[in-house]
Amino acid sequence: MLSRNSLFAAILGIAAIASPALADVKLHSLFTENMVIQRDQPITVWGTAAPQEKVAVSILDGKTEVGKAEATATEKGTWSVELPKVSKPGTEYSLTITGKNKIVIGSVAVGDVWLCSGQSNMEWRVNQLKIDDQGKKVAEKAANPMIRLFDVSNKTAAEPQKDVVGKWQKCTPESVINFSAVGYFFGRDIEASQKVPIGLLASDWGGTPAEAWTSTEKLTAVPELKHYTDRREAAIKAAGEKAIGPGVPSSLYNGMIAPLLPFKIKGAIWYQGESNASRAAEYRTLFTSMIEDWRKQWGYDFPFLLVQLAPFRGGGSGVDYAELRDAQTFSTKKLKNVGMAVITDAGHETDIHPQKKEPAGVRLALAARALAYGEKIEFSGPEFESIKIEGNKAVLSFSHIGKGLDVKGETLTGFSLCGEDKKFYPAKAEIKGDSVVLTSEMVTTPIAARYGWVNFAKPELNFFNKDGLPAVPFRTDDFPLTTAPKK
Repeated sequence: MLSRNSLFAAILGIAAIASPALADVKLHSLFTENMVIQRDQPITVWGTAAPQEKVAVSILDGKTEVGKAEATATEKGTWSVELPKVSKPGTEYSLTITGKNKIVIGSVAVGDVWLCSGQSNMEWRVNQLKIDDQGKKVAEKAANPMIRLFDVSNKTAAEPQKDVVGKWQKCTPESVINFSAVGYFFGRDIEASQKVPIGLLASDWGGTPAEAWTSTEKLTAVPELKHYTDRREAAIKAAGEKAIGPGVPSSLYNGMIAPLLPFKIKGAIWYQGESNASRAAEYRTLFTSMIEDWRKQWGYDFPFLLVQLAPFRGGGSGVDYAELRDAQTFSTKKLKNVGMAVITDAGHETDIHPQKKEPAGVRLALAARALAYGEKIEFSGPEFESIKIEGNKAVLSFSHIGKGLDVKGETLTGFSLCGEDKKFYPAKAEIKGDSVVLTSEMVTTPIAARYGWVNFAKPELNFFNKDGLPAVPFRTDDFPLTTAPKK
């Protein structure tokens, strides 16, 4: 047995060993080797240290210091510095963080960071592309040190969290195989077109609704959405932390979005909506609110690009996916700098997870090149603009005509006309120059038209432009939706 003096000495020895560790400067998990820093934006670096510890951070381009800042840790041991923006893209940067200890992070790239979020179709990994061994073939050709990947581990929380689990990796066959397929295809095309380092920050979780990705602050502030926070509070009160599942309002915002702030991003890509299809009418408010929320939290209106839901037979009302797609289109009209990839040609009748993920990534990249990078390219298929009634005909005009309107096949399919009885009937559709003319034997005086207004179309929708991009499904009417809450 140790004497009192020996015990006291032992305790002092343990404390002497432990103290330096307790005082060590530590960084948020986003700051690791192979990371990508957003160019042309002030660079925020943050972490923890001993209370009142002085921390200095510098960024070097090779051996040349291009920015430096200092801070003093708070009483709670948190610190944050803001380095001046760096505009020159490259992969030869490094970060040095000095306090009572020193951290050097090498292989840092400066380029563009894109957040990749949503539910299972965004989460779908490259190794899950099974047709013709596509996943394996894609991975074999994916090695590219200009593309860096960070996969945020799944986490729910009742309150906004401070950190995430994950690390940056260079894009290799081994790292990409377990990464978002849509995210990778998007990043591959953006890097090829922009020739700058691209960071893909994946924060996704299958089977999750949009309200889970929206902050409590925003849900509470929007009267039509406050029922979500009321329901969550009631559930937590009844079941405690066990009630915080991935479908609980704000749970994923708290666990997987809030911890990324204030890490600068170029923009976000999003593939989600299946879990909200039964409430498609509400999605107009919910989805636009979520986008506004993220932009407010980051402090700037970054480009937001979404994938419209793929064709799929499932769905309660038979048109709830059509109504959800309509709500997604609504967001592109309601908010600025919101783009959409239409994939009416890349669905599956009985599989909610279609194997064709490349069209989604490629078309998201086209939208990014136009909206985020200012390229003068066509990035969307034909989009309804106006309707003109001429006797028994409806003449439809479109934007995003590109090189001209086109049909994949002999005759256009998927159009319907409505008369004064407010019932829709299949319509004969013909391309006339830059317009589409509709007629139906069942409609003598048209009042409205629709295109692609089904969960899954058979035969496949075939209205495109000559740039190879599918038309956006639409309706010209404002009739009540099947997914609207009953009054």
